[in-house]
Amino acid sequence: MRLRTAVSIVGLLALPAALPGPVAADHKPGHNPGGATSLSIAAKPTPVVFGSATVLSGRLNTATKAGVTVTLREDPYPFGDGTKSVATAVTDAQGDYSFTRRPSVNTVFGVTASPVRSPNALVNVRIRMSLRVSDSSPRVGQLVRFKGRACPAHDGLVVRIQRRSSTGRYVTVRRTTLKDATTCSAYSRAFRIYRDGRYRVTADDADHARGYSRSRVLDAHR
Repeated sequence: MRLRTAVSIVGLLALPAALPGPVAADHKPGHNPGGATSLSIAAKPTPVVFGSATVLSGRLNTATKAGVTVTLREDPYPFGDGTKSVATAVTDAQGDYSFTRRPSVNTVFGVTASPVRSPNALVNVRIRMSLRVSDSSPRVGQLVRFKGRACPAHDGLVVRIQRRSSTGRYVTVRRTTLKDATTCSAYSRAFRIYRDGRYRVTADDADHARGYSRSRVLDAHR
């Protein structure tokens, strides 16, 4: 009798180890074990130049993927003042969504699909810079004026005029400041050119990422 009881107890103790087998057999592709949920977000391109668009997209991974309303929220610079809802979209059959935005300053984006919330995605916005020169083939020692615009307006901001060195690195050779030009700001600086060179201008501020103009080649001759 004691031996039969001991065998029964051992059998009961071994029973739970066999339970996960049937549970695993019920798993189907796309099923979220334990009800796990997630909501992703990514921006492309980033950073963007002021006035350009970025696409914010991601995927909702829940038991119900299709037809779910996703709300886009943004927190523009200065960060931490609170986010606001700016747009909504509906997920497709795979749970995918997308938004197209043109942020005017550095902005943190996030999405929610109640009760799921995504991580944050920072999109930096570069200052749009332009560069013109009064003469691209000056005589050696000739005075050449560099001028252009920066958008949006950043009156008083320092603009660095840079020349590419023999190593390929750009080195600042002159500085000037931006002045009022209605919706944008403008700069102008003249100096003498003594040799060939490739030039660009750049500027940055706390609310915008560093902007770069297209480079211009000056061919100095005698």
